[in-house]
Amino acid sequence: MLIHTRDPSLATPLPSEITPPEVYAGRRRWLQQLALTGAGTTLGAWAARDALAQQAPYAKPGKLATLAGGRSAVAGAVSMDKLTEYKDAAGYNNFYEFGTDKADPARNAHTLKTSPWAVEIDGLVKKPGKLALEDLLKLSPMEERIYRLRCVEGWSMVIPWVGYSLADLIRRVEPLGSAKYVEFHTLADPKTMPFVGSRVLDWPYVEGLRLDEAMHPLTLLAFGMYGEVLPNQNGAPVRLVVPWKYGFKSAKSLVRIRFTDKEPGTAWNKAAANEYGFYSNVNPEVDHPRWSQATERRIGEDGLFAKKRKTLKFNGYEAQVASLYAGMDLKKFY
Repeated sequence: MLIHTRDPSLATPLPSEITPPEVYAGRRRWLQQLALTGAGTTLGAWAARDALAQQAPYAKPGKLATLAGGRSAVAGAVSMDKLTEYKDAAGYNNFYEFGTDKADPARNAHTLKTSPWAVEIDGLVKKPGKLALEDLLKLSPMEERIYRLRCVEGWSMVIPWVGYSLADLIRRVEPLGSAKYVEFHTLADPKTMPFVGSRVLDWPYVEGLRLDEAMHPLTLLAFGMYGEVLPNQNGAPVRLVVPWKYGFKSAKSLVRIRFTDKEPGTAWNKAAANEYGFYSNVNPEVDHPRWSQATERRIGEDGLFAKKRKTLKFNGYEAQVASLYAGMDLKKFY
């Protein structure tokens, strides 16, 4: 598969690529001293950048082709939480096209063929058509976004994705004024996806967002993670990542993006509307009918009997996205 990235000479080096670790140790001590004297209040941004430098760059998995991403300037795009290990992020998945057990996707997704690949853009847009993966990769500069991922099942991860804001693509295809929603279709190929056709869900897997949600800069069209192209089990070669919503909203292995004036019927909402609403924003105040959403288990960190961490409203992205839902009853529109 041909992978296009932006010219490496244009990429901004991460601080820890150009600064020895001992310098960071000294800087942390200096920041701590200033904080004790009261001067630290003016250095919040410096401290945040220093915290980021401590966890990046990470050791690339060395499993797949490299896909580099530059630093993102989007507010909220870089979580300071400890990264989930690659083996956990790649080995513990929900991707029902390859099985319903968490280990099934990693075990079965080798059958997925990701080249050639194209995504059809249709519906209420001025510029419909099919975009080859190679063209999608070149459409906008790649960025690395470190996002929290919260599953509706009560577990979470922190993953460094590589991609660009979906809004970059949406602006290129020019939605009509009548477009209100965006519908996302996952590949449904029974020849390469052995569980397509099972009675668990309607196929293909369909998800959807309001147009303003899709246009939010945090909504990511992702092509990679941990500095490499996406593994098949994580939604190769291109997927959606919407960090303030439960993980099932982030459709994998996209083959179609459709613009419509009606709320799309989505896979889990059709399967169990009383359990999975269209919006599915992470909300510790609104429980799933069968379990609480107030806490979560961070994969790779918390043991089965360890104390769970509190779930944050909008998964910690409230400052960035709460305005999208101003005046809405979040218990009714769950």
